[in-house]
Amino acid sequence: MRDLIAPYYPWIVLVHLACAIVFVGAAAFEVFVLEALHKRFDVTTMQQIETAVMARVRRYMPFVVLLLFVSGGLLFDLRCEGIRCIGETRFGWFLLAKVVLAFGVLGVFVNAVWTGAHGRMNACRFRYTHRIVLALMAAIVFLAKTMFYL
Repeated sequence: MRDLIAPYYPWIVLVHLACAIVFVGAAAFEVFVLEALHKRFDVTTMQQIETAVMARVRRYMPFVVLLLFVSGGLLFDLRCEGIRCIGETRFGWFLLAKVVLAFGVLGVFVNAVWTGAHGRMNACRFRYTHRIVLALMAAIVFLAKTMFYL
């Protein structure tokens, strides 16, 4: 299978990076922009804004996350030849840490989707979910850049 997907490596990287940018950008928007609006608008208006934003995000974010993980899995397989590089090099350790954090993000994301679908997403949970995702994604980006240079 590696031989079939190896020629598409640059395209897989591009899809992975584009999805990561969208995902991190959405989390950053929600933390840095939406949270700041709470000081400017009343509770009812903020609930309407957050409801509208979340309705839009629910349409495309599952697809983005799916592409992010599929492309990440393909890249992992191509770069690590299965799991051979894990534990052998610094690159392998950083990649393992990145994967663990990515599954942490996936867990938080799935929990948020489930919570929202069952009507249990409140303002506090909304705020902390996005802060946690942003922190995990920032750590993943840091690892992604340093694993090639340290």
